[in-house]
Amino acid sequence: MNTKRIEKISKALADETRLRIFEAIAATDNLTCGELVNLRGVTPATISHHLKILTEAELIKCCKEGQFVHSRTIPETIAEYSKSLARISKGGSASRGKKR
Repeated sequence: MNTKRIEKISKALADETRLRIFEAIAATDNLTCGELVNLRGVTPATISHHLKILTEAELIKCCKEGQFVHSRTIPETIAEYSKSLARISKGGSASRGKKR
């Protein structure tokens, strides 16, 4: 995983609200925007903004099913991110190549 991608994921998860949204999605692996609004007590616009950032970081994917948009985590991203951080913590470096 390249440095820019590690930074993007780290920034996405650094925000407390986004981290809580990510945790809620991971716990059920299928939440709609409306359900997230009810769980987190924030406006739909705020949820939408945070979902966009999590999607751009490839931490979640949103799929439209009928009139609802369901959010699901992308476990492979976290696995790759964790491996990259472990490599860095052992004195290695993040790859500087292009994003996969």
